[in-house]
Amino acid sequence: MEEKSKISLLFSSSVLLLLFSLSAAVSNPLQLQTLLLRPLPSAPTLSWTDAEPEPESDSLVEISELNAVSSNTTLEMHLELHHLDAFSSEETPERLFDLRLQRDALRAETIYSLVSKAVARNRPRAPGRPGFSSSIISGLAQGSGEYFTRLGLGTPPRYLYMVLDTGSDVVWVQCSPCKNCYSQSDPIFDPTKSRSFSGIPCGSPLCRSLDSSGCNKRRMCLYQVSYGDGSVTFGDFSTETLTFRRTKVGRVALGCGHDNEGLFVGAAGLLGLGRGRLSFPTQAGRRFNRKFSYCLVDRSASSNPSSMIFGDAAIPRTAVFTPLLTNPKLDTFYYVELLGISVGGTRVRGITPSLFKMDPAGNGGVIIDSGTSVTRLTRPAYIAMRDAFRIRASNLKRAPDFSLFDTCFDLSGKTSVKVPTVVLHFRGADVSLPATNYLIPVDSSGTFCFAFAGTMSGLSIIGNIQQQSFRVAFDSAGSRIGFAPRGCA
Repeated sequence: MEEKSKISLLFSSSVLLLLFSLSAAVSNPLQLQTLLLRPLPSAPTLSWTDAEPEPESDSLVEISELNAVSSNTTLEMHLELHHLDAFSSEETPERLFDLRLQRDALRAETIYSLVSKAVARNRPRAPGRPGFSSSIISGLAQGSGEYFTRLGLGTPPRYLYMVLDTGSDVVWVQCSPCKNCYSQSDPIFDPTKSRSFSGIPCGSPLCRSLDSSGCNKRRMCLYQVSYGDGSVTFGDFSTETLTFRRTKVGRVALGCGHDNEGLFVGAAGLLGLGRGRLSFPTQAGRRFNRKFSYCLVDRSASSNPSSMIFGDAAIPRTAVFTPLLTNPKLDTFYYVELLGISVGGTRVRGITPSLFKMDPAGNGGVIIDSGTSVTRLTRPAYIAMRDAFRIRASNLKRAPDFSLFDTCFDLSGKTSVKVPTVVLHFRGADVSLPATNYLIPVDSSGTFCFAFAGTMSGLSIIGNIQQQSFRVAFDSAGSRIGFAPRGCA
């Protein structure tokens, strides 16, 4: 009789455990979404119609001093963005993708190097020109950004392609006469043909705002920007008028590079969009209310261009916001607080806020970056996330690793599949990624890979593949970053 009671009790316990498990499964069902399988995109066609020069009497935004403009009226400005692949002579989608991953690896390595040097506060002195105590360590050469726009430089405006980069501050462009200039798609800018070009005296606040400044024989300011791969641009630090379609912004401090050596690509220069003192958003901050946003399209799904907006219109009503954090040792990057990640509707165990925390010295943390393609997560977080995704996607046929991706699937012969959802939990903002933002094609044979990677660095980077189709809003006035889904329309 006692044995029967034990068996009955054991059976009852098993039933209760089973019911509890079923209840947990019902309360946390596996959340899936449909991934439409599209091929690797080919190189986009580069076509652009330059705006007509504006009449001389039109109003001009004048930047009168760092972070100040001469009018209290705020403007709005809309730009088209295009992917760097449009400059490539490569014909196959596979080769384009391979080059993108090469640029991506270089950029990630350089970001980690920049942050570690800034935190250590003992940057090595790079070989410089006479008058330079050190070089400006900024920008990322071949990995300096994946998107560019077309803008007018000077008066009358000469239209040029410029890479836009949230990971750089200094604005610069190639100028004649050229000691060394790389090949670009437009004629090199000649400052002697612009009525608005002006040199900056050595003793001015603008010159002193450089990390390091030099002087020529006429006591005018010189700049030098060095890159992680050894590339360098050097020349006159000056002010000039920029024309964005029909909006003109005057007295923008920029480098006029007469000696540009290294692994630069196609565009005439770089428009720095970082948080530093010399970036374009900081210089023109009050005129555009210190707000800008971009929406990067998935080129395999849409022929529409990506876009960027400056001003109040940059902040979408549908956005969810997370606070901006500041690295005390490095003001260029946009830091945010990532608290956790969900896969298939369940928070991933082992991914805690401490894995993404920035310490008081500036180590660690998470940045949002337009120029990095693949999101890098600090390795313990990546492994936990990857393993959770593998378990929940066990119905998909695995494929060999590809490049930096260690979780790939053979989806050949299919037009769509169901995949686990992925949600990034920022402080105050849950960002649910479309399936195309984390399972991407890597060849023409139907191989798709989980588009995240691990890093031994403590710094995590949210890349542009994960940002696709969101309008990502940088509201420095409100010290926040917003994410609005389906924001490219």
